[in-house]
Amino acid sequence: MRQPGRHFLQIPGPSAVPDRILRAIDMPVVDHRGPGFSDLGHRVLTGIQGIFKTAQPVIIYPASGTGAWEAALVNTLSPDDQVLMVETGHFAHLWQKLAMKLGLQARLIETDWRRGADPELIEAALSEDTGRSIKAVCVVHNETSTGCTSRIAAIRQAIDAAGHPALLMVDTISGLGSADFRFDEWGVDVAVSGSQKGLMLPPGLSFNAVSEKALAANKVATLPNAYWQWRDMLEANQRGYFPYTPATNMLFGLAEAIDMLNEEGLSNVFARHVRHAAATRLAVTAWGLEVQCQVDEEHSPVLTAVRVPDGSDADALRSVILENCNISLGNGLSKVQGKVFRIGHLGDFNDVMLLGTLAGIEMGLHLAGVPHHSGGTQAALEYLKSTGKARSKAA
Repeated sequence: MRQPGRHFLQIPGPSAVPDRILRAIDMPVVDHRGPGFSDLGHRVLTGIQGIFKTAQPVIIYPASGTGAWEAALVNTLSPDDQVLMVETGHFAHLWQKLAMKLGLQARLIETDWRRGADPELIEAALSEDTGRSIKAVCVVHNETSTGCTSRIAAIRQAIDAAGHPALLMVDTISGLGSADFRFDEWGVDVAVSGSQKGLMLPPGLSFNAVSEKALAANKVATLPNAYWQWRDMLEANQRGYFPYTPATNMLFGLAEAIDMLNEEGLSNVFARHVRHAAATRLAVTAWGLEVQCQVDEEHSPVLTAVRVPDGSDADALRSVILENCNISLGNGLSKVQGKVFRIGHLGDFNDVMLLGTLAGIEMGLHLAGVPHHSGGTQAALEYLKSTGKARSKAA
């Protein structure tokens, strides 16, 4: 049965694609070896550096974020190398599984999935590694399954405090373009990202930003790689081209996305996401529900994971909300399946869209019989009213 009105895609990614980007993608297929393509190639390769906040190369793959995970590892490491990983949630766990499939030894710091990576635990693990067996520290910047962020600058400080030479690899697949990320300033060596979250594109592009230290590691790494090889990509990228067929129409969309982020201003983009996340948490608190993330400075600006009361089923609630309000929310993954639902508030998103989402959730809580208090949407509205920018009549 048809539901009138727009569908609210409020999962934590893929995010809704703005019409402006859809129009940019809707181009005739071009010759990716032709003389004019290099202009587009240089445009996106240079523009994406600004989004990562780096002067270092950013490699663009026609792939999902999982491919970029693999590229980060196979270009810098050798068989049986040790990597230190932190299980902050479902996606950190998947990255660890991928590392083990590649023949790496993944040492794991476990968490309760209610916080980001702990810099102190990382420093302690590296300090104990007197033989310098650990070659890389891998952390997820914004853990999409839990709504927790990791403090990357503090993790770099912890690595340095331990005097350890390990590479710092960061998954910012759901963070880039929505949560503040500073590749150069924070001393990241490899950053992994994807197109379908803060960059507001469909799935299909992934990224590796690489430091000079990572490029040096690449020269001695011996894990097999062909499709993911950095050197071939970097050589072709110097001329604005790619060593194999790129996702040409997605690159047109990427160029438009970069323009949109820069027109708003990255600092404004980040502040908007922080504000919407704060409003969402106020709604959750007013409902009498609990946010999954328990550390204040680690709340994600990208999504909010909400725990349902004991005896309630988060997936059943999501079904009621979809059926009655035409809103898709993220489900709980692995350890928190059925225990949480996830509200995505990322990408091309404004106050009214957030209020519509929260109103639909509040209606769904009532229809599904989930114990809660009324007034969450109103609490968010009052916060947004108090923090909104007033415009003068002259403007």
